[in-house]
Amino acid sequence: MKKNPNSVLRVIPLGGLDAIGKNMTAFECDGDMILDDAGLMFPDDDHPGIDLILPDYTYVLENAEKLKGIVVTHGHEDHTGSLPYLLKDLGVTVPIYATKLTLGLIEGKLAEHRIKNAKLVEIKPGDQIRLGCFVVDFFAVNHSIPGAVGVFLQSPAGNVLHTGDFKLDQTPIDGVHTDFGALAEFSKKGVDLMLSDSTNATNPNFTPSEAEVGKTLSQIISQAKGRVIIASFASHIHRMQQICDAAVASGRKVVVTGRSMIQNTDIARKLGYLNISDNDLIDAYDLKGIPSDQVVIMCTGSQGEPLSALARIANGEHRTIDIEPGDTVIISATPVPGNEKAVTRVINSLAKIGADVYDKSRARVHVSGHAGAEELKIMLSIVAPKAFMPVHGEATHLRAHAGLAEATGVAPENIFVLENGESLELTSKGVRLGEPVESGVVYVDGLSVGDTSQDVLDERTKLGNQGFASIAAAVNLKTRKTVGEVQLEMHGITGGDDYYLADEAVSAVKNALGRQLAKGGGVKELRKVARDALLSVLWDRAKQRPMACVSIIEV
Repeated sequence: MKKNPNSVLRVIPLGGLDAIGKNMTAFECDGDMILDDAGLMFPDDDHPGIDLILPDYTYVLENAEKLKGIVVTHGHEDHTGSLPYLLKDLGVTVPIYATKLTLGLIEGKLAEHRIKNAKLVEIKPGDQIRLGCFVVDFFAVNHSIPGAVGVFLQSPAGNVLHTGDFKLDQTPIDGVHTDFGALAEFSKKGVDLMLSDSTNATNPNFTPSEAEVGKTLSQIISQAKGRVIIASFASHIHRMQQICDAAVASGRKVVVTGRSMIQNTDIARKLGYLNISDNDLIDAYDLKGIPSDQVVIMCTGSQGEPLSALARIANGEHRTIDIEPGDTVIISATPVPGNEKAVTRVINSLAKIGADVYDKSRARVHVSGHAGAEELKIMLSIVAPKAFMPVHGEATHLRAHAGLAEATGVAPENIFVLENGESLELTSKGVRLGEPVESGVVYVDGLSVGDTSQDVLDERTKLGNQGFASIAAAVNLKTRKTVGEVQLEMHGITGGDDYYLADEAVSAVKNALGRQLAKGGGVKELRKVARDALLSVLWDRAKQRPMACVSIIEV
């Protein structure tokens, strides 16, 4: 592509630089914009009541007329999950480019949200497309899902290579390797800036092959006495294929349960990415009468999600599947940071019932889909970028990846560790920091999208930690006296059901109101003294500071 010395390419990460998830990066040049990925992340204990967390894509909406296309590197939720919300808000039809399986998973997601007429365009590794002033080349990478690609962006200002999520598995399940040849070609053309997956940058080793997991699963399944229940990510098609192969080889039927697992299994089978015959698949409702040593159950719940299939099985709440002593349960995933407690809780519930539980601490039932430090250095060495920005990771991962880039020869002044919303500007003179844009997160709370603020989350946390107390009193400001009894309700407060504590709190509030009425002042002053009196008693007696709601009614 012919370069223009006056052109400026802005690279704007809107998500993915503060956590494992919600990956989204905008590229803008000469009045055109393309978006690379549109993911989400799942909430942790700091987000009570929240269902999903999206990157704040306000900047994309403000520049919707520039948006020429959305490129999706692979089908995981942390790269596709915010698409339905973004498409609803955009109000214009923008083409989405992805491989066949990725588009299949996106179609299922859009159907759930009742989004019709989306423009989905299938691409293959090796394809080249033009989007405005950009020329985009796609190249194959190996990851924990089929159809993963990286992208090479050529613009009038310079060239950018984005690896997407990848590892260098030399014995891949589907035979697809990360394309070293393409990377070498892009390096010859010149990579002015490289963005690369940092998820495993702190792991000093090579990431083991997915094929190693298959060997372990085959051994466990062949030796298991009862049923085998395996929880994994619903989009980990390679893992699901190995489970199916091991089950069939051991003479077992496969049951699939969990909404997303069922949906993704159907999509992957229809598109030819998951191979298992109809005879080897049975419905969960047909389990009765089948000997327990002839069944393998694939389910959701590897992250301890309370409503997932595995959690419901562990709690005895699943409609068709019960755990029995002697059954084998395999957690075939690593807990996402923040989910460790939830996973441990499920494992303990299963162990109490008598299940034999395997996780990655006991056997190689999971390997990462992301490159370790040595693989990241190989990628950096092949591409030989002039400038580098680590992406897709927490601050620790980004810093570690920056160190790897420096070790492989990238000049320290050309390594940029950014935060979401900050930007880089690429020109003929090199890469420099640009102006930041609005960024942050958007919370999905039931049917509400973007209406839940941090203040609401803080209140929910306080309610959960300290409880709630409500005081109601009627006053006559003319006679300066309380009317009737002071009413008190307490919820989630230690000793809140104790008559003596309630009686003392009511007396303290009534006395405080009496003193304030005698002094003068209005409803505002009465509310304050009532709240102070209530909280003072609860702190003295229970050492708790609950959320307090005071209602003063003037009669």
